Amino acid sequence: MFSNKPVIKISAIVLFLAAALLFAFTGDEPKKPDESRFTPVTLTQPGELDEPNTFEVLSDGRVLISERKGAIKLFDPITKMVKVVATLPVNTKYTSARGKVTEAEEGLMGLTVDPDFNKNHWIYTFYSHPTEKKWMLTRWKFENDALVAGSEKVLLQFESQREVCCHTGGGMTWDAKHDLYLTIGNNTGALLSSSTDERPDKLHWDDQRGTANTNSLLGKILKIHPEANGTYTIPAGNLFPKGMDKTRPEIYTMGHRNPWRPSIDSKTGWLYWGDIGPDATEDSDLGPKGYDELNQARKPGFFGWPYFVGPNAAFPIFDYVNGEAGPKKDPNKPINNSVNNTGLKELPAVAPPFIYYPYSASPEFPLVGTGSRSSVGGPIYHRSDRPLAKRPWPAYYEGKWLATDLARGWIMSISMKANGDYKGMEQFLPGYHPIEPIDMKFGPDGDLYVLEYGSVWFGKSDNAKLVRIEYNAGNRKPTVMASTNKQGGTVPLNITLSSAGTYDADGDALKYSWKVTTAGAQPKIYPTANPAITLTKPGVYMATLTVTDAKGASNSKSVKIIAGNEAPVVKVDLDNNTSFYFNNKPINYTVNVNDKEDGSLVAGTISPAQVSMSINYTSEGFDYVQVAQEQSSVDASTQFAVAIALMSHADCKNCHSVNAVNVAPSFTDISAKYKDSPAEIERLAHTIRNGGSGHWNRPIAMPAHPGITLNDARTIVNYIINVTNNNINTMPVKGTYTPKVAAEDNGNGSYIIRAAYTDRGNKNIPKQTTVSTIVLHNPQVWAATAPIMKNAATKVNGLDGTTNVVARKDGYIAFKKLDMTGIKQLELAATATALENNPGGTIEVRLDSPTGILLGQTQFEQLDQKPKSLNWIKTDIKESAGMHDVYFVFKNDKAKAIDALLLFSAIRFEDEKK
Repeated sequence: MFSNKPVIKISAIVLFLAAALLFAFTGDEPKKPDESRFTPVTLTQPGELDEPNTFEVLSDGRVLISERKGAIKLFDPITKMVKVVATLPVNTKYTSARGKVTEAEEGLMGLTVDPDFNKNHWIYTFYSHPTEKKWMLTRWKFENDALVAGSEKVLLQFESQREVCCHTGGGMTWDAKHDLYLTIGNNTGALLSSSTDERPDKLHWDDQRGTANTNSLLGKILKIHPEANGTYTIPAGNLFPKGMDKTRPEIYTMGHRNPWRPSIDSKTGWLYWGDIGPDATEDSDLGPKGYDELNQARKPGFFGWPYFVGPNAAFPIFDYVNGEAGPKKDPNKPINNSVNNTGLKELPAVAPPFIYYPYSASPEFPLVGTGSRSSVGGPIYHRSDRPLAKRPWPAYYEGKWLATDLARGWIMSISMKANGDYKGMEQFLPGYHPIEPIDMKFGPDGDLYVLEYGSVWFGKSDNAKLVRIEYNAGNRKPTVMASTNKQGGTVPLNITLSSAGTYDADGDALKYSWKVTTAGAQPKIYPTANPAITLTKPGVYMATLTVTDAKGASNSKSVKIIAGNEAPVVKVDLDNNTSFYFNNKPINYTVNVNDKEDGSLVAGTISPAQVSMSINYTSEGFDYVQVAQEQSSVDASTQFAVAIALMSHADCKNCHSVNAVNVAPSFTDISAKYKDSPAEIERLAHTIRNGGSGHWNRPIAMPAHPGITLNDARTIVNYIINVTNNNINTMPVKGTYTPKVAAEDNGNGSYIIRAAYTDRGNKNIPKQTTVSTIVLHNPQVWAATAPIMKNAATKVNGLDGTTNVVARKDGYIAFKKLDMTGIKQLELAATATALENNPGGTIEVRLDSPTGILLGQTQFEQLDQKPKSLNWIKTDIKESAGMHDVYFVFKNDKAKAIDALLLFSAIRFEDEKK
C-alpha cells in the first residue's frame, strides 16, 4: 500500500512551476489572494513568554524562542505547550558613570539553528556576558529538549560598554553556502545630532569609534563561516580582505545604527534588514530628521551612519567643544578623522538606501504611516525554499519582501523590479495587528511566523505571543456575524436572533444553527438563520450561532443576552442640525434617559450625576465608527471614549500603561505630577506631537507623533490627566455648547456628542449600558466622498492631490441621510475649462432621488483657464427639514453623452445666507 501524499506534494510543485512559467511568458502578475485566505493563529498562551526577541522553527514544527533575560523556550505544536529548555546567565543592565543601574538592551539577544541542525543539532546564541563587558557568539548542542552541558563553543567575542544605552542588534541568518550573518548594534549613546562627539569623556557617544571604524565590529553586519570545531573562517566576498591592516575581515556591511533582523534572498544572495534611526523629528542646523531604514545590500558596503541617514541626508559634523556645526562628509569619499578611530580613515562610498521613513509622513513611501518607528525587517518569500510545504503561499508573493515595524505594527509586502530596485509596497493582512512584532520568518510548512514582544518594555507582557499566519488555498470557513434586535429586557423576553452579515467567501450554501444556553438549564437549538425566541426566566444567556458550509467547514460566534433587566433608553436631542456643526454657533442639547426599572431623568429617579455626557472635537481622519462599535463593551463611566479610540490607533501602549511603570511613566504617575499645572498639561500635548526627553529620567526618549493633530493630542492628555477621576459626569445633561475649532486645526474634523447611562441592574441580573452618539461633521463636504455615483467618475489632480468628480450629462452623486434642518444656502465648487474640453453645465440639488424635489440649481460656465483656487458659487435653495438623501444632478441638454461637463470639487452647507 502506498500513501498518496507524495503525489499531492509533487502535484503542488508542478502547479507552482506551471504558474511561474505562465508568469514568465505572459508577464502578468498573479492575482492577489483574498485576505480571508490568511488566518493568524495564536500558538502560545498569555503569560508564557517574557520579553521574547528571536526564534527559529525546526523542521518538525517545534519553535525555539529566545528571551532577553536569558531563557530559551520551546513551543511544541503537538502538545501546544511552551517549556523552558535552558536559561543562560546574561547581563541585562547598564550602570551609568553616576552609578545608577538601569535596564539595558542587553541579554540574550539572538538565536539561530544550524542549516544542518537535523544532523548536528547545533544552535547558536548571541548574548551579553553576565559579568564581563563583552558580547558572545557561541554554539551549543541541543538534544532531548535541552542544551547539552559542556557543549558551548565560543566562536566570537568582543568588548562592549555598559555605561550608556543603547543598540545591540542580535539578528542572525544563513546563506546557501552556510555562511552566518550576525547584526551588531552601535552600542552608543543616542543624540539628536550626529553621534560624533570626540571629547575625551564622551567616548561612548562617538560612533566613529565603532560604526564608522573599519577595525571595530560595532554597527556592523558580519559574515562568517562556522566550522565543525567551534571556530569560524572568513568566507570570500566580505568588505575587507583577510589580513588587510586596520580592518576586521568579518565585516560584510558597516555604517549601521541598530540593524535588526537580517534575511537572505535565496535567489539573488542579497541581504535585507531593518535599521533603526535617530530621534530627531525635523531637519535642523544640527542635521537631518531621523529616518528608519529597510535596506538591501547586493554586495558589501558602507551604509552611511553616523555621517548620513535615510536618503543619504548628511549630518554636519558637530563641534561639541565650541558648539558649532562643521562641514558635511562627502558620500563618495567619507573620511573618518576621529581621535577614537582605530581603522582606516578613508571609508567606502556610501551605498544607496532602499526604503527610509521619518516620524512624519513619508512622501516617498506614504503607506508606512507616521509616529514611532522601529524597523525590524523580515523574510523574502520563495516557494522553492520549502518545496514540500503543506501550506505554500500563492505565486503573488513570489520574490517579495515581507517586512515589519515593531512600533507601527504593520507588515508590508515589498516588491522589486526585475533588476532588484524598489517597485512598490502594500500592507499585508491589514486586519492583523501584531503587538510589537520583533521577529518574523517562514516555517517549513510554508506559514509565516510572527513573534510579538508585547506592550511592556523590559518586563513581562501577557500579550507577548507567537503567531502563525496560515494560508488556505482551498475551502474557507464561513464568516459569521451574530446579533440581536435588542440587548435584553424584562421577561418574558421576545427577541430575534440575527445572522445578518454572515457570508461564505467561496459562495457555498450555508446551514445555520443557534444554541442558546444559560446556567442551570438545558441548551435550546434553533436550526434557522434568524429565529424569534422567547426567554421566560431571568438570567444571562449566551446565543451561539454556528454556520456550516456545504463542504463541512464551520465557524461560530456568540452574543450575550440579559433577560430580566430592560436596557435603558438614552437619547440626545439637539435644537440644531444633527449632521453638521457651524463654528462659533451654539448647539443646544438635552439628554433624555428612561429605564423601565430605574425610572427617568425627567421624573428625577435617575440622577444627572449618573449620566455621562461629553462633546469632543476630533481632527480630520478620526475613525468615529470605532467609538460606536465599542459602545457595547463600555459603561457610562467611559467618559473618554474618543481619547481611548485615538490611543488605540497610536502607539501609546507600546511604552505606557495606566498603572504599571513601563519603559515610560504610567498615566497615573503623569496625572499625579501634572494635573495641577495647566502650562505643563499644554506642554504635554506638544510633546506628544514633537517628542521629548529629560522629564522622567528614562533611557528611551518620547518619540514624535506628527501624524496626531494638536487637538487630538490635547484630547489624549485630558484623558491621562483625569485617568484617576471617577466622576463620570463631564457635562450637564442639558446645556449649550459652542464649537470653537482651534486655529492650528484645519477644521475638517467632527464633533462627537456622546451620552451614556449604566442602569442599576435587577437583583442578580447584570447592569446594562446604553450609549447614544451623534456625529456632527464639518459643513464642507468633498464631492468625491459621495457614496452614490452614477455616470460620473473620480479624478485625482496631479498638481495638488485633490480628488474631483468628473460630471457627465444626466449623471449624479448623492449623500445619504443628511439633516437639512436650518440649511438656508449651499455653495458649490466646480470648474469647467476649455483646456480640459469641459462644456460646463448645471448642477441641480434634489431631495431623495435624481428626479425628486428641486431645491436649487447653479450654472457653471466654461472658463478660459483654470482658477488658482476652488471656484465657489452660491446656490440659494428652498428650505426643508429632517433627514434626506441629497442628490446633485448634472445637466447640459446641448452636451454629448461622452462629454465631461465639469469637475465637481466640494459642497458647503450654510445655516445662513451670505
